[in-house]
Amino acid sequence: MTIKTCIFDAYGTLFDVAAAARQAAAEPEFPQLSDNWATLARTWRLKQLQYTWLRAVTEAHTDFWQVTQDGLDWSLEAAGLDAQPALRQRLLDLYWELAAYPEVPAMLRALKDAGYQTAILSNGSPQMLAGAVDSAGLGDMLDDVLSVESVGIFKPAAAVYDLVGQRFGDERPEVLFVSSNSWDAGCATGYGFTTAWVNRADEPVDRLPWRPAHVLSDLTPIPDIAATA
Repeated sequence: MTIKTCIFDAYGTLFDVAAAARQAAAEPEFPQLSDNWATLARTWRLKQLQYTWLRAVTEAHTDFWQVTQDGLDWSLEAAGLDAQPALRQRLLDLYWELAAYPEVPAMLRALKDAGYQTAILSNGSPQMLAGAVDSAGLGDMLDDVLSVESVGIFKPAAAVYDLVGQRFGDERPEVLFVSSNSWDAGCATGYGFTTAWVNRADEPVDRLPWRPAHVLSDLTPIPDIAATA
C-alpha cells in the first residue's frame, strides 16, 4: 500500500521541548538556569512522559497540561529550584510557545505540495496544541490536530492510534507515523502503521517487540520516505 497520510507526534517531534528551559536560561532574570537548563529540560520531559504512562495504566487520566506542570514541579524540586515561583511561571508560559524545529515548515510544505494529508496526533491537550501550532505558524500545513483528550487515555494506547483511521479512513499501512519517541514509533509499528523515529539525540532503540521502520536524525527525509514506503 502507498502512504496517504503523514501523522506526527508533536512534542519533541515537531516542537522543540527544550526550548522553554533554553530560552529562560538566556534571560537575565534567571541566572540560576545558566549552567543546568539542559538537565532541567531532560528531567522535565522524562517525568512528563512517565506520568502519562502511570496515569494510563492506573486509569487516572488528567489532561497533558496538568502532567506538564507536575513534571516541572518534580524537576524543579530535584534541582533545588522549587521555591522560585517566577521561574516556574516563566517556564510554563514559554511551553505554550515552543518553537518548531528548523526543518519542519519546509518538510510539511513538501508533503502538502505532494498531495499527502498531514496531522498531529499528540498527548497534548487541544488548547496546548493550538497554541504551539499557532506560535510556529504551521496551521495551514496541517489537515487536523488530534488530541488524546477525545479518548481520555495517553499513548501508546491503541484507542489513541485509532483516532487516525476514524478521522482519515486510511488502512493502517497507508499511514506514515512519525515520532521522536522510540517507544511511540515502536508501538505504532505494532499497531500496523508505517513508522519513522526521529532520533535527534542518537539514543538506543527501546527494547520492545516492535521497532520503527525508519530511523532519522531529523525530519528532512520524511517526504522521500512517504513517496517510497
